[in-house]
Amino acid sequence: MKTTTIMSSTLRTTTLALALGLGTMSGAYAQDKGTVTLAYVEWSSTVASTNVMRAVLEQAGYDVEMSSLSGASMWQAIAYGDADATLAGWLPTTHKDYYAQTKDKVVDTGVNLDGTKLGLVVPEYTDIDSIEQLGDKADSIDGEIIGIDPGAGIMSLTEDVLEEYGLDRDIRLRTGSGATMTAALKSAIQNEENIVVTGWTPHWMFARWDLKYLDDPKNVYGGAEQIHTIVRQGLKEDMPGAYQILDNFEWTAEDMGEVMVMNQEEGSDPYENAKKWVEDHQDMVNEWLGDAS
Repeated sequence: MKTTTIMSSTLRTTTLALALGLGTMSGAYAQDKGTVTLAYVEWSSTVASTNVMRAVLEQAGYDVEMSSLSGASMWQAIAYGDADATLAGWLPTTHKDYYAQTKDKVVDTGVNLDGTKLGLVVPEYTDIDSIEQLGDKADSIDGEIIGIDPGAGIMSLTEDVLEEYGLDRDIRLRTGSGATMTAALKSAIQNEENIVVTGWTPHWMFARWDLKYLDDPKNVYGGAEQIHTIVRQGLKEDMPGAYQILDNFEWTAEDMGEVMVMNQEEGSDPYENAKKWVEDHQDMVNEWLGDAS
């Protein structure tokens, strides 16, 4: 009888241990939510939003990879499933062509930031107020507009601007990157020289320097834009929680500006800055997380 009791006790203990072990294993699998790949372009605005989303998704239990691409490649990556999402769909103007080429292969979850703007930007002290004046002022800006990467939508729009305003014989558009553009702007301002750059809002340069947009009477750049979250087809079914977070994500230019300014501090890490911003704005983040966490 005693032997039976001991065996019964041992069996119960073993069964309990197995149950606990299985429970622990089940919990481990529950936390393994998979990897979300976020595609982005190396714009200060997109670096800010993508790192913030990385921190939010990680808080919800996802692994996150970030893939830096050109504008065209970013849209193609979403369309063909090489990336899961991007927070950088500038519509309806900047990425109009990219969207037209991929709209049947991607899902637009909606606006994550409202009230963006594109155009040509000059220092406030510059005596140029309109694109129409650039022809007469070509020598004062060394016959060039300082642009960013050649695949960016604002670059093709600026080529249209040069043609529409009859400036293409006197002024050329110089390609580069967001970093080379702001470096040239900084140098010109330090020397109080005239300069024209391709610009957009939100961007940290407007917090750093006194700048103004040139009037665009022909409205080639279009009106205010919005930034959309674009995801691959099937993400909602494959990762409903991640999809919900991406769909819920919405903030203001002021919110983004806080992160962009942090990122301009010498030696700062955009990912660490994003994690700090998320920690400081947990109430907003909780709204994005919804029930997904």
